[in-house]
Amino acid sequence: MPRILITGMSGAGKTTLLAGLARRGHLTVETDVDGWVLPDGRWDEPRVTALLDAEPDVVVSGTVENQGAFYGRFDAVVLLSAPLDVLLHRVATRTDNPYGRTTADRAEIAGYVETVEPLLRRGATLELDGREDPESLVDAVERLLVPGPGSGQA
Repeated sequence: MPRILITGMSGAGKTTLLAGLARRGHLTVETDVDGWVLPDGRWDEPRVTALLDAEPDVVVSGTVENQGAFYGRFDAVVLLSAPLDVLLHRVATRTDNPYGRTTADRAEIAGYVETVEPLLRRGATLELDGREDPESLVDAVERLLVPGPGSGQA
């Protein structure tokens, strides 16, 4: 059973994608909530290690500085991306997360698109366009989780 990491910039659609996978019965963990990220902005490494040790089939979502230390523990690293104007529109209009509404937040996101996203792209095994229909994105990730006919996986 695979472990999948969904990563990308704020506003790319990670939360929506995770919610769709959870609705279909997959175990998901959004590391932006519930104390997975320490005050320094890095994952709580012992906690993430324990999760990956315990769960052979899980989809984890997040974008943090030390996530690369865990890439070897995931069967796939999926970058969910979208153009900057789409990201900025989404973070300005979403209701479930205040990050992205201030000028400083928006400037930070723009900087991350230039500096961090290329690093994420290099580490990704698959890139998906966050502008696609959410159910299509769920389908794409689910294909990584559930082997289908002719996949060669048992």
